[in-house]
Amino acid sequence: MQEDMRPAIAVHPYSPSDIAAMAAIWNEVVRDGVAFPQEEELGEGEAAEFFAAQSHCGVAKDAETGEALGMYILHPNNVGRCGHICNASYAVASAARGRGAGRALVTDCIEQAKQLGFGVLQFNAVVATNKPARHLYESLGFKQLGTIPSGFRMPDSTYEDICPYYLSL
Repeated sequence: MQEDMRPAIAVHPYSPSDIAAMAAIWNEVVRDGVAFPQEEELGEGEAAEFFAAQSHCGVAKDAETGEALGMYILHPNNVGRCGHICNASYAVASAARGRGAGRALVTDCIEQAKQLGFGVLQFNAVVATNKPARHLYESLGFKQLGTIPSGFRMPDSTYEDICPYYLSL
């Protein structure tokens, strides 16, 4: 049996000292333009306000070096009678992809959502071409709700389908 040689990944709640790294990772995904709907990057001040406004933010770090590998935000998806449904966004630095940070982030997010009293975790707009994310979500038990044709504008101004997902917590 071959031992997994990837460094351990620790996910913890963010602190003010994490904001610059979180913003850099978030902004990289925004610049790529193939996964997040946002088009404007966050400045450090904007990032501090944005992350503070979430129900929870987690940061994945290399357990040996402390390097930030990825992050997530978790917040209500709706209000009132649908307030038990939450939404999350995940960002992994391109240099850290394939190391397990995404799985660590989603798994931590699920636990945090449960602790915060949410009953459902819903992703509104997973881009159909984002195969690694879709595979990860499905491997963790998320169900695809359907497909929204041409729901996401790509950087080249073409459109891709989006696939909403949910997981009962």
